Amino acid sequence: MKVQLLRALSDTNIDATQLSSQRQLAISISAVAEQFEQNLPLNLCLILDQSGSMHGKPLKMVIAAVERLLDRLQPGDRISVVAFSGSATVIIPNQIVEDPESIKIQIRKKLQASGGTVIAEGLQQGITELMKGTRGAVSQAFLLTDGHGEDSLKIWKWEIGQDDSRRCLEFAKKAAKINLTINTLGFGNNWNQDLLETIADAGGGTLAHIERPEQAVHHFNRLFARVQSVGLTNAYLMLSLAPQVRLAELRPIAQVAPDIIELPVEPEADGTFIIRLGDLMKDENRVVLANLYLGKLPEGQQVIGNVQVRYDNPSLNEEGLLSQIWPIYANVMQAYQADFDPHVHQSILTLAKYRQTQLAETKLRQGDRSGAATMLQTAAKTALQIGDNNAATILQTSATRLQAGEKLSNADLKKTRIVSKTVLQSF
Repeated sequence: MKVQLLRALSDTNIDATQLSSQRQLAISISAVAEQFEQNLPLNLCLILDQSGSMHGKPLKMVIAAVERLLDRLQPGDRISVVAFSGSATVIIPNQIVEDPESIKIQIRKKLQASGGTVIAEGLQQGITELMKGTRGAVSQAFLLTDGHGEDSLKIWKWEIGQDDSRRCLEFAKKAAKINLTINTLGFGNNWNQDLLETIADAGGGTLAHIERPEQAVHHFNRLFARVQSVGLTNAYLMLSLAPQVRLAELRPIAQVAPDIIELPVEPEADGTFIIRLGDLMKDENRVVLANLYLGKLPEGQQVIGNVQVRYDNPSLNEEGLLSQIWPIYANVMQAYQADFDPHVHQSILTLAKYRQTQLAETKLRQGDRSGAATMLQTAAKTALQIGDNNAATILQTSATRLQAGEKLSNADLKKTRIVSKTVLQSF
């Protein structure tokens, strides 16, 4: 297994007469399987909400989705299941899957809906279970909930109890540091979209919305297919720039595919920027967009930076491997002629759709319904430009409702958030 990396500037040509130029750099990274390489063993933990609101059909459909997932596991794969409500319990300890039917029986028997929703307890125990089977495997969690975490109680300057949301974020960040990926699934329309998106982003995973119980199997299958395609893990992008080149100060780097995530950047002492990518898939690229500012450069082809990837190869139990170094070229011209890259432009618009929708949500929270509607319309037009017709319809529908004086429902807000981050599949 090896790393494949492609890079391109929004416009490779630079005007030599300009003191400053702005360019977007798109970097596409994936794992490439060499001949006869098998899928990596999986180490999965299902962290499932069994609060009272999951009673009846919701829990039955989640159990059906879990059983379908168990049927797809291969010899050598590992599974653990944690259930949470007012507290959390391990109902299937981390183990190699040898008898799927026995595991199914235990899940049907032990998953019982009742009580509140303390997500952090479930996440903490799930991470603990995952850590028991990480060697040589792809380690990921599916966190499913239909509710909000419990907040602490504040009386004057004292905080009583624990803030569930803050603890969830802390656990997700810790998971990423030890090479665990956290995916989140919001069930129904009353879950905390800010919390689940934050957990997934920090945990290097993806956010899914199970709007109706019968969609649970589909979303579990979609996530499972993505996990199964992982070839390399714990990947970091290392970006170094020439002296005349710098990153933008505000939100300089974002992932634009397969999901949109604003990525944190860690500067090293030697000037290199480190960006965590997490798992690399074999059939789906991670595309990262960097916003660069270039100072005045001499005429001719110039190297404006270099990129390299550090990663682990679980199939060989090798850690901290380094890819080759790929240079980033710019063509500095005295007689400038634009040479726009359509693929990079597509990535720029994809990120714009997300940020426009984020701004609309901010305006809506501030009570500016007119401003929110305008930004949603702008996001809808951007979605049309990139051919995301489904997103355009949802965003425009929300904008129209706001303009008509209607309030957006929880379902509307969830759909708006999801289509801003990724391409929503119809089924």
